[in-house]
Amino acid sequence: MNIRLFIILALALVAPAHAETLKIATVTPEGSAWMKEMRESARLVKERTNGRVEIKYYGGGVMGNDTKVLGRIRIGSLQGAAVTPSAVAAQYPDMNLLGLPLIFDTEDEAAFVRARLDEKLRKGLEDAGYVNFGFAAGGFAILMSNTPISTLADLKGKKVWVPEGDNISYVSMEALSLSPVTLPLTDVLTGLQTGLIDIVAMSPIGALVLQWHTKIKYVTELPLVYTLGFMVVDERAFKKISAEDQAIVREVMEETYRNFDRQNLIDNREARDALLNTGIESVPFSLDEYREIRRILEASNRTLGEQGAFTKAMYEEMMGYIEEYRRTNGTGDNQAN
Repeated sequence: MNIRLFIILALALVAPAHAETLKIATVTPEGSAWMKEMRESARLVKERTNGRVEIKYYGGGVMGNDTKVLGRIRIGSLQGAAVTPSAVAAQYPDMNLLGLPLIFDTEDEAAFVRARLDEKLRKGLEDAGYVNFGFAAGGFAILMSNTPISTLADLKGKKVWVPEGDNISYVSMEALSLSPVTLPLTDVLTGLQTGLIDIVAMSPIGALVLQWHTKIKYVTELPLVYTLGFMVVDERAFKKISAEDQAIVREVMEETYRNFDRQNLIDNREARDALLNTGIESVPFSLDEYREIRRILEASNRTLGEQGAFTKAMYEEMMGYIEEYRRTNGTGDNQAN
């Protein structure tokens, strides 16, 4: 037998007949612990499917902002992305709910609600055409600034960063008399450097990973927004994978996001301590001011709901779970310093 023909036949026997590649965009920086775990998940998928499915990550925001990434998914040059709720809110508005400002007081309260809503949210995403593998908490976004923020009056007129496409945060910041500035995540560090923005709201771990902590001096430990990350994969692309391999991808990625969900909150607490150890100062916020801001934002949230930013039924269900938790645990409005 011709040696070249022999090699071709041998390779045909060991190589997958048809490999599917899922190209996934993320703003997660290369070299970060998050990206290392994501690449490990890709390795496991390839190994367990014998090379029939590969996941290729594009980190550091190289594929552009959410609008560009979703556009690339629509035309098939990408198959998915690791995103935050505002990225897919146009396709599934109820993803906005868990990130409404000042909805939750504590991580335990948020976990109680998520235990009751996560599966409904996952189904909503899949009905909107996205395969999802679960959600990972990112901890609370707290206020970070170069001047101390301890009262509602300190916020007035300040330029605050709002993610692209996040209309809820934009309206909420306006309700607090702030001046929202819309920027993609990848431009925030430059915005802090140049004075384009005065305030950002981000979890401590996010601020460290993205290096924002190098451009701020104060943190106000107000649990402003509960942050959440997750992956979406275009359903059309996912269906090209065999049912057997779909199950493997789901198993691996769901475990990855369960790990993120557990570990992120631990990392976030450690990141808060790390921020303070760099010399950044923690600013107290009074309970009375906290209640006043919540009153303003609750009114804003309801107006947004009436305008279709999320469904009223799901909002009322979420608020019912929050009230149940607070009634059972005797908590509420008790997180300000």
